Amino acid sequence: MIRLPRLAFAPIALLLAVQPAEFVSAQNASGAAPYTIVETGRGYASLQDAVNAIGEGRGTIRFASLRFADCAVQGAGEITYQAAVPGQSVLDGTACEGKGALVLRGRGARVEGLVFANIRVSDKNGAGIRLERGNLAVSQSWFRDSEQGILTADDPASTITIDKSTFTRLGTCEGSGCAHSLYVGNYGALTVTRSRFEAGTGGHYAKTRAARIAILNCSFDDSRGRATNYMIDLSDGATGRIAGNWFVQGRDKENYSAFIAVAAEHRNHPSGGLTVEDNNARFAPGIDRRSAFVADWSGDAVRLGVNTLGLGLVRYEKR
Repeated sequence: MIRLPRLAFAPIALLLAVQPAEFVSAQNASGAAPYTIVETGRGYASLQDAVNAIGEGRGTIRFASLRFADCAVQGAGEITYQAAVPGQSVLDGTACEGKGALVLRGRGARVEGLVFANIRVSDKNGAGIRLERGNLAVSQSWFRDSEQGILTADDPASTITIDKSTFTRLGTCEGSGCAHSLYVGNYGALTVTRSRFEAGTGGHYAKTRAARIAILNCSFDDSRGRATNYMIDLSDGATGRIAGNWFVQGRDKENYSAFIAVAAEHRNHPSGGLTVEDNNARFAPGIDRRSAFVADWSGDAVRLGVNTLGLGLVRYEKR
């Protein structure tokens, strides 16, 4: 039996199981408010009430260790959404505006230690986080069993950073287009570090139209994926760096022709100098096929360093 390598880190959300019903009941029985604004100490019964209380200011909403059938829209201000214990606060199955559990269009937001689960909406784009404007930083969070993990609009003046987070059983092509584990629009920059993408259920694992990207020290485990596509899709081209990642392509693919795609849809951003190096890529055990590690439609000088590639993988293809 061939054992696949594992990354040295494990996002906290993966280490903590979703809490059983009796845990939630015990917390409810305590009478403690589910949401607390850290700066004032005031508790709120609904997430939207807590968001509204911060308004155009800046504040931190701390979530109790509960499973919540709740959602909120942030229209202003800068808010940190923080689990009291990482991995034990679950926004489960409820979307605002037919979009997502958190709909963000304020100046900025941080998400720390939350779990987003079972988000589905009528247009098949249900997301844990729907980002429409502003900066976003996500850490130690888990997105699972939904149509999308994070979905964004366009905001070229803003940035997105994701660290130590996990994306599990996400994506679908059942709607008018495909939904993805992570789908970033035309943002100024996207950085994803020390994160895990696994067991996708359609679409791409990370699809981005950001002008600048850094995807570093992540794992893309497609061995249990279903009807998935690329692992990284730089749809409009991008500069930056893809390095230190681990890729395994599974058997059940809608498109297995490439692991990383550069400017497959448009050439809206230059890709000259995009660097892909120090990655490890292979097929899951028992799979015998041919695929390109990097498929490039950009026409620019993409820079490939040393990568460790399994049998059947072609280093680079110009398309």
